[in-house]
Amino acid sequence: MAPDMIFYQLFDSESSTYTYLLGDSQTGEAVIIDPVEGQFQRDIKLIQELGLKLKYILETHVHADHVTGANLLREATGAKTCVSYNSGVLCADINLRDQQDLTFGRFTLRALETPGHTDSCMTYVCEGMAFTGDALLIRGTGRTDFQEGSSQKLYSSIRNQIFSLAPQTKVFPAHDYKGMTFSTVELEMKYNPRVGLNKTEQEFIQIMEQLNLPPPKKLKESLGANSKCGQREG
Repeated sequence: MAPDMIFYQLFDSESSTYTYLLGDSQTGEAVIIDPVEGQFQRDIKLIQELGLKLKYILETHVHADHVTGANLLREATGAKTCVSYNSGVLCADINLRDQQDLTFGRFTLRALETPGHTDSCMTYVCEGMAFTGDALLIRGTGRTDFQEGSSQKLYSSIRNQIFSLAPQTKVFPAHDYKGMTFSTVELEMKYNPRVGLNKTEQEFIQIMEQLNLPPPKKLKESLGANSKCGQREG
């Protein structure tokens, strides 16, 4: 991370979601990644206190466990909402493609397609940091048993996109449930029990098939609202 970059990692305890705020300390332009509707007041207050101009609101994917704060932030700041072209979300201002770059101030952020948890999964890479959404978690991965989940796609995404980044790249996921805040590409290649370099694709598929996880509590509500950029019915 550049020394003059503004960086905040924010947490929503209900959904264990991380939201990231990145800004240029000289120009004031900023982006926010994976905002949560219930944390809108916190986020907008911080943006205003720091004197930032929010340029982009980025989703790592169409979330199934919380409603995005994208629409509220767009209305409050005029920032453009960005989501994968593969999401089917028509209300977004920008539908991102693989390897597409966005700039804020003096910084460039690159979007990488990393499907597998969902078809809409993107990893955002900026200044030695990778915001991996639900594709790669710290010592884990996103689940592949609903939405457009595919263990084969996720294995390929992690190995070919994320693990091809520089080993010292810091990994910042969309969620953590064990109190970890970040990892590195090198550490996940070594120690990730699901998808580390010692695991074959077939072993990964078998691990994912045996998880037997319950559905997210807010699945129906979240998918309905997030397909409309966080806009509620009525």
